[in-house]
Amino acid sequence: MRRSLAASLMTTPTSTAKRHLPLTLIALGVVFGDIGTSPLYAMREAFAETHGLAVEPETVLGVLSLVLWSLFLIVSVKYAVIAMRADRNGEGGILILTSLVTPLRGRPVGARRVFVLLGLFGTALLVGDGMITPSITVLSAVEGLAIVAPRLEAFMLPIAIAVLVVLFVAQRRGTDAVGKVFGPVMLTWFVVIAALGVASVVREPGVLAALDPRHAATFFAHERWKAFIVLGSVFLAVTGGEALYADIGHVGKRAARIGWFAVALPALLLNYAGQGALLLGSPAATGNPFFRLAPAWALAPLVGLATLAAIIASQALISGVFSLTMQAVRLGYLPRLKVDHTSAKAFGQVYVGGVNWLLLCACVALVLAFGSSSDLAAAYGVAVTATMLITSILLAVVAREVWHWSLPAVAASMGLFLLIDTAFLGANLAKVLHGGWFPLVVGALVFTVMTTWRRGRQELRARFGSSELPIDRFLDSIRAAPPRRVPGTAVVMHGVKGVVPPVLLANLRHNHVLHQTVVMLTVETAEEPRVLRAERTTVKVYGDGFFQVVLRFGFMERANVPAALADLVHPDLNLDPDVTTYFLGRELVVPAERRRPPSQSGRRTGRPLPLWRKRLFALLARNAANAAYYYSLPSEHVIEVGVQVEL
Repeated sequence: MRRSLAASLMTTPTSTAKRHLPLTLIALGVVFGDIGTSPLYAMREAFAETHGLAVEPETVLGVLSLVLWSLFLIVSVKYAVIAMRADRNGEGGILILTSLVTPLRGRPVGARRVFVLLGLFGTALLVGDGMITPSITVLSAVEGLAIVAPRLEAFMLPIAIAVLVVLFVAQRRGTDAVGKVFGPVMLTWFVVIAALGVASVVREPGVLAALDPRHAATFFAHERWKAFIVLGSVFLAVTGGEALYADIGHVGKRAARIGWFAVALPALLLNYAGQGALLLGSPAATGNPFFRLAPAWALAPLVGLATLAAIIASQALISGVFSLTMQAVRLGYLPRLKVDHTSAKAFGQVYVGGVNWLLLCACVALVLAFGSSSDLAAAYGVAVTATMLITSILLAVVAREVWHWSLPAVAASMGLFLLIDTAFLGANLAKVLHGGWFPLVVGALVFTVMTTWRRGRQELRARFGSSELPIDRFLDSIRAAPPRRVPGTAVVMHGVKGVVPPVLLANLRHNHVLHQTVVMLTVETAEEPRVLRAERTTVKVYGDGFFQVVLRFGFMERANVPAALADLVHPDLNLDPDVTTYFLGRELVVPAERRRPPSQSGRRTGRPLPLWRKRLFALLARNAANAAYYYSLPSEHVIEVGVQVEL
């Protein structure tokens, strides 16, 4: 009989727990920073003057009940228990979820195509959310300075920008290094906020009545529209759930679950309860209930700790955006980017420099444009609620088709999540006119880039398909008129199997020679995060020194071609790296203003791209990372041949 998650956590052997403790500590610094710092602003925004709520016992208990049950249902049940089951070899995130529903690399049609588009749009929205999260958390912490030293209020924006710069510069060191530094700080943070909450609850134990969900129902019955709008602020308490799911590849599911149920969740529940207890006794504390929990002597150290925690809070979204970016590149939805793997042990720990600096610029711009965490809170939540709703839709399909849950079970569980997510999204839509448009615009731009790149690559393949020469016909021609063969091995890379790479034909046409051994190499990206070494390579022998080699890499792996070829064992093929030359083709895309005639290859590409999307695709192609770097090829053994292609 299968044990429940709670039982498995309670009965974890000591040796297993010790093995996971280091990763759990890293998880506290990498995964839970965002949701761990939500007490800085969630309750404050729920009782903001714009909502017009009277700070009365039933109102406080109703809002607090909504916060506590959102943590139970959304983060604990939906993400930590259910969504984490929807992984592939330990990797999570909305793209992983989409790949479980429908093949990402095929040509899905109908409803399956809708699921892929939903997954891509959710991914794009998460990038927009990743720009706001660092800004709002850092600003919230730095604003505590106004309580300790009001004279420093004029310097809050420069200090916040300096903190953001330090955070993004540190990303280059990698998740493992960052997590080892951030983990102990976040452990201290959770202990401190739990202690602050306990002290307040002891003074006002009646606040524990908020655990009864009837207080939330009563709050809605009395306040109605105001209660619905307040959901947009309550949602701030659970915004880190999506990042939690996306980041499990960095630390593993077990470490993430232990960190949540043993440390983060209890601390958050106690602190929110403490803030509720404070408001029951001191209704005037709504301006900043978190910092009002601390005694005067502890206020300055708490502001310092909160600032450190706010720096760390951004790590979950940043790490998640890095992972999603690499997944999108491997699956063909973004051009090649320079991706640095920062750990030899964990493939999921990556650093994407271009994305890192783009996020930094966006965060600084948001801080300068909005100026305060309260103004940013008015823009925060729209994108991530939409992503969470998409996740619930995809989870329902996975539960029914992959896990084979009964229809009543899917309707009961996923229907509840869909109802909650829809309510949160509806409440957050009121923020669109107050800045919530920003993450939606960013998401739309990223979605446009991803779909344009995908469609452009499909049209290029169809364009080349009309002139591709089958290998058998090519071999017949060189047997009839043998060219000069030179010593060594030529590894000619091409994305399509069974045809002659254009770069090989170009070399033969201009230099009139062929190498003694010719390896036509195709690199494929599997829909699994990692591929076993035994399943990585396939070889087909054509004779006359010609071979077709296919290398398969998971979409979370670095495509190290020389290393994979060095592991290749075949009786007829012996690759000596000292006499191996790699031939690469590089297309220079030229957008055509007129429509091209339909492809003669028989491949369907759908409606032709409009001119503006062709120009965008050409821009993306020109700025893609060098293929030699992307495939880890030795630069001194690479020959690149350019060809101009009209799209």
